This record gives sequence, C-alpha cells and structure tokens, in this order.
Amino acid sequence: MKIAVPRERDGGEGRVSATPDTVKKFVALGFTVAVETGAGLMSRITDAEYQAAGAEIAFDAASTWADADIILKVRRPLADEVALAKQGALLIGTLDPHGHTSEIQLLADAGLAGFAMEFMPRITRAQVMDVLSSQANLAGYQAVIDAAAEYDRAFPMMMTAAGTVSAAKVFVMGAGVAGLQAIATARRLGAIVTATDVRPAAKEQVASLGAKFVAVEDDEFKQAETAAGYAKPMSAEYQAKQAALVAEHIKKQDIVITTALIPGRAAPRLVTAEMVASMKPGSVLVDLAVERGGNVEGSVAGQVTEVNGVKIVGHLNVAGRIAASASLLYAKNLYAFVETLVDKKEKKLAVNWEDELVKATLVTRDGAIVHPALKA
Repeated sequence: MKIAVPRERDGGEGRVSATPDTVKKFVALGFTVAVETGAGLMSRITDAEYQAAGAEIAFDAASTWADADIILKVRRPLADEVALAKQGALLIGTLDPHGHTSEIQLLADAGLAGFAMEFMPRITRAQVMDVLSSQANLAGYQAVIDAAAEYDRAFPMMMTAAGTVSAAKVFVMGAGVAGLQAIATARRLGAIVTATDVRPAAKEQVASLGAKFVAVEDDEFKQAETAAGYAKPMSAEYQAKQAALVAEHIKKQDIVITTALIPGRAAPRLVTAEMVASMKPGSVLVDLAVERGGNVEGSVAGQVTEVNGVKIVGHLNVAGRIAASASLLYAKNLYAFVETLVDKKEKKLAVNWEDELVKATLVTRDGAIVHPALKA
C-alpha cells in the first residue's frame, strides 16, 4: 500500500497533509509513504525529518503520485495532478466541491474515489477527523492576531503614571468554533469582548469565556439551530431586528471579527457599508468568510482595504497563515480517517463503503459524482 503526500501547488497554501508523526503511524499500518520534496517546508518540516520518520522522498509530482493507493491533499488537486493518479485510488482532502462541479467531475472521470473531509459528520466518533473544527479554531485565533497587527493601539487597559490606556472593544460575530477561539484570544490579550450568534446554545458558551452576549432573544432565536449544531437561516423579520441591534453596537467597537458561514451557501451579509461608515477611524474589521463572498460589505478577498479610515481585513486561507500549527492538526484529522479504511491485521485497504463516515464524505466513485448534495 502506498500513500502519496504531494506538495501543495496553490500559491497561497503553506499547509501539508502529513507530518513526521503521522508518517510513522502510516508506516506502522503497513503503508509506504512518498512525500514530494519540499512538501513540508512552509510548515517548517524538512525532507530529512520525513525520511527519519520512514518516508521516501519523491523528487517530482509524477513519482509522488505514481501507483499511490491513497493521495492525501490539503486542497483539491489541479487538473495536471489528477492526470498523475492511478484509477481507483483514494483521494482524501478538503475538496471544496460546492460550486466546482466541473473540477469534481474531473476527479470522477479519472476514476478516483474522492473524499471531502469538510463533509465529515459532526458525531462523537468523528470528532478527531473534523477538519472544519481544527482549522476554524486556528483561524479564529489568527483573526485576532491579524486584527491586532492592523490596530494601532494596545489591546489591554494599561494604567500608568502618565495616564490610562483604555482596553480595546472587540465584537465577534458568530460563536462557532472560530468565533469562540477569537473570543478567548481577544480576552487573553486584554480586550473587552462581546459576541453574537443566532444559536441559543452559544449564549452560555460566550459567557463562559468572559464575554457579553448580544442578540435579539425572541421565540425564533430560541429555535435557530439544526440537530447537527449549525445555524438555521433566519427570517427577514428577525434579520432586520438583529441588524438594528448590531448596527448600534458596532458604532462603539474598535474591532469586529465576522465568522458566519453556512455549509454549501454564500456567506451571509452581517455588516453593511453603513455599519462600516459608522465606526471610528482606526477601527478594524476582519472578515473570515471573505472566500465565500464575505460577511462584511466592502471586504475584498486577499486584501486589506480601507474605507474612511476603517480597515477591512480579507486575508485568504487564514488557518494557513499559521501553517505549521494548522498542518499538525490537519494531518492528525486525515490519519484518524485513513485508519478506519485499513484492515490492521491484514495490513491492507478495506474500505467499508456502507460506513457512515465513508458515505458522508465520498463525493466521487466509479466515474461518477455520488454525493447526494452534489448531484444535479
């Protein structure tokens, strides 16, 4: 059995799909592991470290992919990479299938069994495989660090003989995994933190981190969560009430971090141009949903823009901005999933196509797109 760990070819991607630690574990399962030279450099992992863990270093993409039974990726492979894969191989990564039907069809046409890790169900058994949570956690942390880098004042209150520096006021919109980590990080830096979310369960979580919860808490709010723990789309009436409350609150904030995403949908617009205009010069907004259209009106993917002295941060791949930490967690997510596809006694692949984790994440097989959410 062979596992391929290619170098990511997206110019802004510094993460890698395996670490020396997971390479050791794959070797113990009976795999040979081919790591493309330089694959881990942007995550601070050298070829020598991979070799010491038992990997073979492949000196180009073709030899990395050649005869691989499993290909581990961070991002969906490019067309010229797909052509290197053998038919029937398992491709496992964050494939970003929504809105990219032609690219997913390419995987199907190549005969690959493609698994989208972002479709992993949120059940107890799969917690260790939850790439969305592991990467969102880091993105929430990095969002605060990025905000601090753009903000030209101190975060904590400082009392000195020369006077008092007021604490920064940070408002986090969306209290999922990314939002909760943003709250915790901003609190560690000494900010006064408030947060909002449409899920009732978030109120207690926000309070447990020492932040104040801001929301219109009517009957619709009390039922605004799916069984899987995601936020439900809210009615226009509720959105209007919540927007009015948020608009007044944002005027008083120094930093706003938006994290709202609904899987398979465009990002909801949370902050309007009018809200941005109401903020004080020197304020900062960080839009973690910019890759899906953005929560903040005026945010630009991949750029830091400025509107009347207010900065809007639209960095792409925020978790990837701290690639070494992100790769550490992502690689463990992948290993945990691959482990379920192996007969440990016989040391061979033994995919149970009826397993709930396989059925939830499988997007292509036998030349077709098979996931119900992606079928035309």
